[in-house]
Amino acid sequence: MRSMRSLALRASPIAAAAALAFSPVLTPQAVAAPAHATVVAVPQVTWEYATAPLLPGATKQILDFWGADGWELVQVVPNPANPAQLVAYFKRALPA
Repeated sequence: MRSMRSLALRASPIAAAAALAFSPVLTPQAVAAPAHATVVAVPQVTWEYATAPLLPGATKQILDFWGADGWELVQVVPNPANPAQLVAYFKRALPA
């Protein structure tokens, strides 16, 4: 018995041709870096993280407070201990 994938590929030669037509062609010349290329080392950023509860009615003030101190909001998730309460996760770069 054939898999669904092989049937789908065989059933759609037009889609396969279109995919090939829009695929980039990599030649050795396109892959090779020019002789004058310079490799630049990018410094690695080290992050510190923090969490804070988001209180209903004060969410904007809490986010503004953390943002003014250089913290970036990463994610908001329900508190595992109390799913009705939200917890904000923040990060900021440590000084180099």
